[in-house]
Amino acid sequence: PAFRLSLWVHPRTAAPAHGTPARCPVDIVRPREPAARGRKIPVIMDASPYYACCGRGNESQKKTYDAQGNPVQFPLYYDNYFVPRGYAFVAVDLAGTNRSDGCVDVGGRSDVQSAKAVVDWLNGRARGYTSPTGDRRAEAAWTNGRTGMIGKSYDGTIANGVAATGVEGLKTIVPIGAISSWYDYYFAKGAPLQSGGPEWLSNYVESPAARARCGQVQQRLIDGAPRTGDWTPLWTERDHVPAARNVKASVFVVHGLQDLNVRTKHFGQWWDALADAGVERKIWLSQAGHVDPFDFRRADWVRTLHRWFDHELLGYRNGIDREPMADIERAPDRWTTDRTWPPRATDTTTLRPAKGAAPGVGTLGTRPGKGSETFTDDRSLGETDWAATIDSSTPAKAGFTTRPLARDLRLSGSSKVTVTVTPSARTAHLSAVLVDLGPDTIRDYADDDEGITTLPDRTCWGASTSGDSSCFQRTVARTAAVDYTIFSRGWADLGTYADEHHGRPLTPGEPVTLTLDLAASDHVVPKGHRLALIIGGTDKNLITPPADTPTLKLDLARTYAKLPLVGGLKALATDPHATAPRESRLDGVAPARPLKPVPGGRTS
Repeated sequence: PAFRLSLWVHPRTAAPAHGTPARCPVDIVRPREPAARGRKIPVIMDASPYYACCGRGNESQKKTYDAQGNPVQFPLYYDNYFVPRGYAFVAVDLAGTNRSDGCVDVGGRSDVQSAKAVVDWLNGRARGYTSPTGDRRAEAAWTNGRTGMIGKSYDGTIANGVAATGVEGLKTIVPIGAISSWYDYYFAKGAPLQSGGPEWLSNYVESPAARARCGQVQQRLIDGAPRTGDWTPLWTERDHVPAARNVKASVFVVHGLQDLNVRTKHFGQWWDALADAGVERKIWLSQAGHVDPFDFRRADWVRTLHRWFDHELLGYRNGIDREPMADIERAPDRWTTDRTWPPRATDTTTLRPAKGAAPGVGTLGTRPGKGSETFTDDRSLGETDWAATIDSSTPAKAGFTTRPLARDLRLSGSSKVTVTVTPSARTAHLSAVLVDLGPDTIRDYADDDEGITTLPDRTCWGASTSGDSSCFQRTVARTAAVDYTIFSRGWADLGTYADEHHGRPLTPGEPVTLTLDLAASDHVVPKGHRLALIIGGTDKNLITPPADTPTLKLDLARTYAKLPLVGGLKALATDPHATAPRESRLDGVAPARPLKPVPGGRTS
């Protein structure tokens, strides 16, 4: 048996302009035995806007309550599994959702401060009440205050934000597919990645009561996030990366390398900032899309998460801190580990495009290119269309490939592509993708379930009650046979060439130089495959195309890619007899062959 109760926590800092609630609803389930023995326990916490509107997990579970308003079902397995193992589980409603007052501000100060207030309350620094309006106080005398936050997507984003405040008592966070900077969820250097702004998400998750009263907050979201893609104070408030220096908690990152919803730039820049701050870290990277590890590696995940919380919250010396930092899925259900991530042998290496035998079909190597390639923006095409025609002259892209590799080539981390282009119009978008050209079997991340298949049978994790089952539908990998794999992407509005935070009209006929940030990845291009760089215009999956349909002239002498290669330049040889980088016969194009599309290019 366990205690199940609801209470309301009052944030210490009120900010009515952000819709901060007077009191934040908190649902708690905790074991009875430790309290009976006078022992205080740690807390696992998930702060979410989704508990009523949409549900959590693969089965979209929602919170439920009995006739007296007491919590009955806590979504997911955290309560079922961890409460019998000596933890409390705390599920927090963000402002404007479920039973909360206030208004949703989509990752802003209200979200972060209301969740932080619960950590403060658990550590005796904030006031809790037994009702939303009464004066009867609720104390957290049963906990030692040691808190771990966990959650996928928006929930994990809140964990990042709370950790970035440096709040005392937050010992670890486990962000799964989480945002690190909200601007990068909606834009890539001015290029739009979503069909709407934060006001749409606010409206989606708000309770009916909040939706009726929060028009002014909605308008602030609209005004503060213009569709121009310009950076505004709203985005500064929602950018956690600079505040990584404040993080005192350890961080266990989980992300899908083919997540086209919360794209992998989010974990990459967060990971790097945490490294600079000296934060203890661990990471899992899967081949899936926006998927929880409970649904792609269930048994190993629950065991690892249990050991992580035992170490971070209970102080057990179980050795998990001495184990490899990174687990990476190389093929469906086949995982490798790395002592550190990216590996210490990773070195940023410059590759350059050059002209080939046909227009738009060039080479990729270490030698500087000459001349130019020209393509015309075609907003009906995207990354898979370009990759499918990599060895053909087509008007909408320029493609550059190495010769077949003589050994496996691993890219680990974030890439950058710098281009110099001359536009024919006043507006333009650019896209760059890295492609592994060769046959493979991968998780089908572009399927609706993003790389998993849900089965009818169930597996059980922890204790069940009549209203809260611990049993969840089993999942297996959904796979696809492909002839190429797109593994890293980047986009930009060319108008941000002078200032990445603010666009400006282009001057037709005048060349500009811009650097595209390609999302973090960890991919091995196998021996015999080719590595390709494609540069195109508007990917059809960018929601809003530019006003014009420009032709873009790419200056090959001033275009290059900086790639994180494990082994650096020495890893590039395409000649099996090469013994030094200068002997590597990298430049050149293999004979063309038919390619079939890899799933991809979809915005969730």
